[in-house]
Amino acid sequence: MSQTASLDHLLDTRGVRQEFGAFVVATAFDRGGVPAFALGDGTLRLLRDGSWQSVAAHDGAVLALAADARAEGFVSGGDDGRFVRTARDGTTTEIAGFGMKWVEHVASYADAKSPVLAGAVGKQVHLFDAAGATLKTLTHGSSVSGLVFDARGKRIATSHYNGASLWFVASKSDNPRVLEWKGSHIAIALSPDGDSVVTAMQENALHGWRLSDGQHMRMSGYPAKTQSLSFTRSGKWLATSGAEAIVLWPFTGGGPMGKAPTELAGADGVLCTQVACHPQHEAVAAGFSDGMVVLADIPSGRILPVAAPGRGPISALAWSADGGRLAFGSESGFAAVVDFSKA
Repeated sequence: MSQTASLDHLLDTRGVRQEFGAFVVATAFDRGGVPAFALGDGTLRLLRDGSWQSVAAHDGAVLALAADARAEGFVSGGDDGRFVRTARDGTTTEIAGFGMKWVEHVASYADAKSPVLAGAVGKQVHLFDAAGATLKTLTHGSSVSGLVFDARGKRIATSHYNGASLWFVASKSDNPRVLEWKGSHIAIALSPDGDSVVTAMQENALHGWRLSDGQHMRMSGYPAKTQSLSFTRSGKWLATSGAEAIVLWPFTGGGPMGKAPTELAGADGVLCTQVACHPQHEAVAAGFSDGMVVLADIPSGRILPVAAPGRGPISALAWSADGGRLAFGSESGFAAVVDFSKA
């Protein structure tokens, strides 16, 4: 058996794959477990019952994708200035249109009492209820570069120039807690307990704030920009891209300050481009610039190959909510879903 065949064993035996011929911008599973891929050609590709469905969601590139706050379907943003809902049957509904302004980031929180959708357009984050009605608009001093809801959907954190902001979704005053640090912040993550906010910065470093005591956290030494951040479910580790390995910062015992990160699945000259922590276990999936995809068990350091190199840099990575399936896509248009739940 060749090395490539060996590295592709899981993909071959447990995977479904497809070549789309367009940059895979993002991937996500809806609340019911159906995966979708957002492409640079404006389409969403849904995998239902073993068959692929193409949906013309945007007139231009899709820029962001998330599960809908409803039980099924997705929401997406595009460079056509539209915030769009896509149902499983391929029906699309425009939630909001913003003219020439791009909808660059989207997020959602599903809750029986108060589900909420979010879309970032320039300096503003627009919040909507599950029906698509506008709840409020959160205005920032500079363009929003990332957004994420906390684990309970009570707050939304945003990254932007010179720091981050933390907003209460249901607040009537809309006065955010502003976390300041000079420079351009390009991505954001929020720890499961809601106490740590971490941003990726333009100068190949991370910056963090511990909300309980106001402690700043500085994590540097990356050879490239960190585009992907993911906390483990326990919050003990923050997995990041941007180096020639999966970089894991410890968030226990006062860390990460004063503690060295753990590095897994390293390879000279091959950058980690995407990370996604498992929703149930202390494990992380990672994609690399050569197309390699692996699953790393953090406590033991064991590495399980998922897909061999050679299909373009990995640009999207996501787990299903139960952790049974992993979806990934590449800049060249390759996409796959691997099922880890099979006996």
